[in-house]
Order: sequence, then structure tokens, then C-alpha cells
Amino acid sequence: MPSPLESLIQTGTKLWLDSVDPDLVLQNRKLGATGATSNPIIIADLLKSGRFDDEIRQLVEAGHDDAAIAWKLTDHLVQSAQQVFREVYDSTAGNDGYVSFELDPLLEDPDNPDSQESRTQQYIELGREWSSGHPNRMIKVPATPAGLAALEELAAAGITLNVTLIFTTRQYHAARDAIWRGAQRRDSLDRFKSVYSIFVSRVDVYTQKHVAQLSSEAQGMTGIVNARQLWEDNRAFWSDKKLPLQQEIIFASTGVKNPEDPPDKYVAALAGSDIQTNPPGTNDQIQSMDGKEFEPALFASIDAKVIEEIEREVDFARMEEVLMSEGLEKFASPQKALLELIGTRRSEFSGTASVDSSSAAS
Repeated sequence: MPSPLESLIQTGTKLWLDSVDPDLVLQNRKLGATGATSNPIIIADLLKSGRFDDEIRQLVEAGHDDAAIAWKLTDHLVQSAQQVFREVYDSTAGNDGYVSFELDPLLEDPDNPDSQESRTQQYIELGREWSSGHPNRMIKVPATPAGLAALEELAAAGITLNVTLIFTTRQYHAARDAIWRGAQRRDSLDRFKSVYSIFVSRVDVYTQKHVAQLSSEAQGMTGIVNARQLWEDNRAFWSDKKLPLQQEIIFASTGVKNPEDPPDKYVAALAGSDIQTNPPGTNDQIQSMDGKEFEPALFASIDAKVIEEIEREVDFARMEEVLMSEGLEKFASPQKALLELIGTRRSEFSGTASVDSSSAAS
């Protein structure tokens, strides 16, 4: 009998790890994971652990400022994961085996005085910089106005993209259409690959707080209904393009937020196709579910009355506004905390104040 995670993969799901912790990457690769993602929260937590203090010390002694240290360590951790999954990338001719690298979240900080046009240009420049020389690295760009505006140029430049913080059809369409426009400007589509990260459990957290009138049948189902609809939309759009590589949905935020829900609630409901980026804890919980066997579920129907109620009661534009604000704050705050942490380590190592870290990635 296959293990629970092996069973999930056998349904057609690609399992990616929502971490670039070197130890967890190796562990989850053995369990069948074929890719990984990173974000500022993950990097900040890894550096807080103290495991990389020697690397921080060396970079301080080399004269780098706090921002440069943060990005050099991010680059190092992502590269380490890329090496683990490179065999998957090679064996699938670029259809799998990627590690996502998120661009500077402080570009979307409310305190950032730069114009939208300036931030868009910075996304383009940083995307070019951090993708160069990394065939199995995905550049992660948020579905904000500035991020969306950068996608066509990034795609045209041959950069593999993961559009993150997608909550609604509007965001998905804007991202997909921009990337496809850019891709068609390339000389070849042989290595064209894009993914769209749909956040799932955060949607249900939103409805529990802001759409309390949903029935017991519909409450807690909006994230799944929304993700499935976007998956179907994506599948239909690309079906006639005859591309060598799949353009896929990433089901992100698959860890349950409601303690009353089973740990595999979202994993099971979205099994059968495309990519799941599961937190390490979710994978651990699922792997411990002795005898658990997953079945393809994405093609199963959901009660039409539940779908109708969700479409009637949920204001998706308002949901996008609230969840984007929360999502950006969840990335900007850890990045600020990361820079503060490096500044503190600098003081401990050298007895000097931190070097100016106001600049973006360099």
C-alpha cells in the first residue's frame, strides 16, 4: 500500500513543499515532492533559527549591508533547493522541478513612496536579475497592480513565472492574459512555463469573519469552490494552445486554519491535477494518517446550491481587497523583521550598528 503522500501523487497531483529549509527539502524529496516555494516568512523563520549565523557573520565581515545579506542568503537557500529538484526539471524537460523565488515584498509596503510605474519597473529589473542563470527557478510576482503590469515584459524576456496572492478570477485573468501576451513575443514557446498560485484556506478564514450568513453547508467551502473554478478556467484556456509544457494552477495555502477541520481537508478536495504547495506540517500530518488513500477529487461535482449561495453572498471584489491587504502585510512585515534580525546579528558579531538596508535586492 502506498503511503498517504504517495497516494496523493498517484492521483495526478504534483507535490511541492512550501519551504526551502534544506533539511525539509531533502526529507520531502524522499516523500515524492518535486518542487518547492519560498517567501519572506519562510526565509525569516529560517534565519531566526540561528542555523545560518555563520553565513551571516561571513557576509557581515565581507562588508555587505543588511539588505544585501538578506538577499544573498535567500538566493543561497533557493539555489540549494534548486539543486535537489534539478533532476526532476531535467527528466521532465522543464515541466516540473522548480523552486520559486519571491521578489522584494517591500515594493508593496504601504510606506514605499515609489509610484506604481516605478515599482513595475523594479519588478522587471529584479526578475531579470534573480532569474539569470537559473533554469529551474520560478520568479514569484504578486498579483498587485504593479506586479501584474510587469508580467508581460517578464514573460517576453523568457522568465518562468509564478504569480502569487491570487484570490479572484479578475486577478487570475489579468495575470494569465499578460503572461500569454508576453510569451507570444518570444522566439520559441518550447520552454514556456507559468503557474498561478490560488490561495485556498485564507478565503474560508475571510468568509467566516465577513460572510457569517453563509449556511453550514456553504461555510468553509468557498476556498475550494473558488479554487476549482479557477482551475477549470485555466484548463479550458490552455487546452487549445498546444504548448509543450503545462501552464498550471498552484493550490497554495492548503493548511487548515480551522482546528475543527481535518488536516487533509484542502489536500483531499484538490487532489488529482496540477500542483499543491503544502506546508511541512501539513505533509507531516497527512503522512501520519495510516491507511489514508486519496482519490482524484477535482473532477467531482459540488452541490449546485452551495455554489449558487457562495456566488450570491460573497462579494469577491471586497474579498480580494481585504485578503490582498492582509497578504502583502504578511510578507512585508517578515521582510522588515528579517532586516532587523540581520542588523541585530551584525551588532552582536561586530559591535557596530547595522548598515543602511533601505535598498531593494541587490
